[in-house]
Amino acid sequence: MTVEFESFCDTYIADLQRTLSDLSRGELTNLFNEVTAVGRRDGSIHMIGNGGSAATPSHSAGDWSKELQIRTISHTDNISSFTAWANDTEYSNVFAGQLSTFAKKGDLVIAYSGSGNSSNVIKGVEEAKNKGCRTAAVTGNYKQGNGGKLAKIVDVAVIVPSESMERIEDLQLIINHIIKEAAKANIGK
Repeated sequence: MTVEFESFCDTYIADLQRTLSDLSRGELTNLFNEVTAVGRRDGSIHMIGNGGSAATPSHSAGDWSKELQIRTISHTDNISSFTAWANDTEYSNVFAGQLSTFAKKGDLVIAYSGSGNSSNVIKGVEEAKNKGCRTAAVTGNYKQGNGGKLAKIVDVAVIVPSESMERIEDLQLIINHIIKEAAKANIGK
């Protein structure tokens, strides 16, 4: 059993390393520029996502608001608001509803989706655009290819070059740590 597990670990790690190596530095730079620009404008960052892609906003909003001192809100964390929108309207409105209240022109909305096709995330981005926000996505090409619908409607897309939902979700957090650390070094925090 140990040999099989070690072989599995080696394969997973090798695939993760390949995915990291193949990640577009240009796409990362574009996201970095959006984050630092919203900080200079004294705007807010709003993060949205489902499932494993909801955990990254939760983790990152804490990091970014503390370490970058940029207002960063994870709209996956207010469960009362989230479930009220889902129950009183429909699940596809959980982010659009919250953003209709909290987002302001010039803010940045970052959407996380492994497939890039989650209807609630897409509706959230559409609402953000209606409010005059800049929009970004951290997505993959899981089964649908090219970051799904989400990558086509945002201003900036970082597309994780993997078909594996696990690798996509692994890299979502790594990408957020890269952006946060680079922004922190850039603004001297």
